[in-house]
Amino acid sequence: MGNTLVFLDTTPFWRFDYGPTHPLKMWRLRLTQELQRCYGLLEQVTFVEPRMATEEEVLVFHEPEYLAALAEADEGIWKPNLARYGLGTPDCPVMEGVYTASMLAAGASAQAAEAIINGQASIAFNMAGGLHHAMPSYAWGFCYINDPVVAISKLLQRFERVAYVDIDAHHGDGVQLAFYRDPRVLTISLHENGRYLFPGTGFEDEMGEGEGYGFAINIPFLPHAGDDVYLWALDEVVLPALEKFKPQALVTQLGTDALHDDPITHWNLTTHSYLRAVRAFKAMGVPWVALGGGGYNIANVCRAWTLALAEMLGVKVPDHVPDEWRVLAQPYGVLLHRLFDAEPTSSSPTVRTDNERVIRWLRENHPLLRHG
Repeated sequence: MGNTLVFLDTTPFWRFDYGPTHPLKMWRLRLTQELQRCYGLLEQVTFVEPRMATEEEVLVFHEPEYLAALAEADEGIWKPNLARYGLGTPDCPVMEGVYTASMLAAGASAQAAEAIINGQASIAFNMAGGLHHAMPSYAWGFCYINDPVVAISKLLQRFERVAYVDIDAHHGDGVQLAFYRDPRVLTISLHENGRYLFPGTGFEDEMGEGEGYGFAINIPFLPHAGDDVYLWALDEVVLPALEKFKPQALVTQLGTDALHDDPITHWNLTTHSYLRAVRAFKAMGVPWVALGGGGYNIANVCRAWTLALAEMLGVKVPDHVPDEWRVLAQPYGVLLHRLFDAEPTSSSPTVRTDNERVIRWLRENHPLLRHG
């Protein structure tokens, strides 16, 4: 397998818009890709133009009736029959091009998996992907087509064991559902406790069912969790579980909404823990499909995914943000001067105590951890 990094171009996504009041801004992809360009990172990747997913690729998870409804919504006009599919809610609006954009994101994630399967790359990065909430028959949590499931399903055509690690602030519920009874896929999600944040799932006792029992791991955190508890969970649960499972391929959802100052979550992470996770994924040395995800503080999105790409490439980038990019970002109201956070964050005693409880419970009860 080559050492090439395949990068799915986000340019085709820049024209789509969830609406002026929706927190998911598609132009975050433009600003992020431009920042990566300013640092010279895009000169070191293999650009791939995204294609739309085929119906066959998405029907591994989604219902045909839902796919037909989503296609009907592509013109951007809401109709009463779309409501039963979760289309037309504040979270999942009916916007012009909603089907096209969703199938394009899923197709790009499928291409990332194909680049791994055919040996074109050891790492493939689709920043427009990571839409982990979409359900088989309805849109959910800003997500319409579950592209991580599409990518994992494609990887299973080649690999016997695939691990999925989700570091988005929200529980990766759709991906967990897809493989909850499948022992070939280990799903790991680190997220804010569902009692305080959408989607209200992802508790530590959700461990899979049937043949898939023991192949789902959930680590919920109380609000305002900092780097200290996050890194402890990474070392005590995530990395030992991955070592025990021994995946032949890895898919990660690299949402940035667990970083501090995100407007819709309640975390306090910094680039210290975020990059520690990215480095750990790379150090596994297995073929890796990296996907984007949530992130509503646009400055955090831009710097986190730029730093992640630099880590994937093994390149060190300066902390100072190029003036060229700052001029480009100013009309969007995005201000960013440094890539790295200066100091790691600590959690309150309440957060630490609860995190200790979760980790202790997992190590005592989870099949992949209790004998570790």
